[in-house]
Amino acid sequence: MSRLFRDVEGGPRCPHGSVVCIGAFDGLHLGHQALVRHALARARSLDVPCVVLSFEPLPREFFAPDNPPPRLMLPRTKAGRLFEMGVDQLGLLRFDRRLSSLTAEDFARQVLVHRLSAREVWVGPEFRFGKARGGDINVLRSVGQAHGFVAGEIEPVQVDGERVSATRIRQALREGDFVTAERFLGRPYAIGGHVVQGRQLGRTLGFPTANLRFGGRTPALSGIYATWVHGVGDAPRASVSSLGTRPTVDGVEPLLEAHLFDFDGDLYGRRIEVEFVAKLRDELKFSDLPALTEQMHRDATEARGILSKEQHHAFA
Repeated sequence: MSRLFRDVEGGPRCPHGSVVCIGAFDGLHLGHQALVRHALARARSLDVPCVVLSFEPLPREFFAPDNPPPRLMLPRTKAGRLFEMGVDQLGLLRFDRRLSSLTAEDFARQVLVHRLSAREVWVGPEFRFGKARGGDINVLRSVGQAHGFVAGEIEPVQVDGERVSATRIRQALREGDFVTAERFLGRPYAIGGHVVQGRQLGRTLGFPTANLRFGGRTPALSGIYATWVHGVGDAPRASVSSLGTRPTVDGVEPLLEAHLFDFDGDLYGRRIEVEFVAKLRDELKFSDLPALTEQMHRDATEARGILSKEQHHAFA
């Protein structure tokens, strides 16, 4: 049986029971990690699978397609990190009109009881679910009492007296505050993916780049950054990266372009992680390509200086 499933409908996946935790898990920050680890510990004590339930697209993306929330993490990365933590099954449930119309009680009965035979269900603080966000921990406990599972919520996770949340991390990234983002994530902020072929304009300007697309989602930051690229050789590679829509060359879709210093090779198809260290500037529209190229040289020099001073820590 596949460890990843997408559908609400279907036969039982855990006939002998499971421990389930539910949430968006965007960014998989320290609060999310605490919830998952608690569910894992409970599952191991009961000798049943640990199942994480999330949604794709995220509900806020579905309800506000013209103004979606910035995404901290792409689905493939989220799945990979959850499985690395030891999760047995992951439900990235298709959030569509049909799922959004399910009442909280129907969702609990259909997914938690029928599909997953849940023995325990765990959520984070202030968790809401179901049609019109009508479900909460009290609804879960009520359905659980009728169908044989218990439900609980974990306490908020705080760092230096401040509650960890995806909203706070998005704010930190928007402000170029990667120190705060790392404290709340428990690791440096990075975007991963497989290198795709771009227009190769950078190569003609003397700045070849490894390009990552953002899957049609809205990234949580934009601009020019000093970065480390992981996945090219044994050690991280110093780089300067642009994340945005490339207004000088009439780009539209957000694209992450990483120029690796002192590197000449073909990275197409390789999976890399781009770790963000410092913001250099906002994305600008230049009058012509020579002006853009001149600024790219200034950006590269600044990024080299920042990275040469930083004692790099291993990407977790």
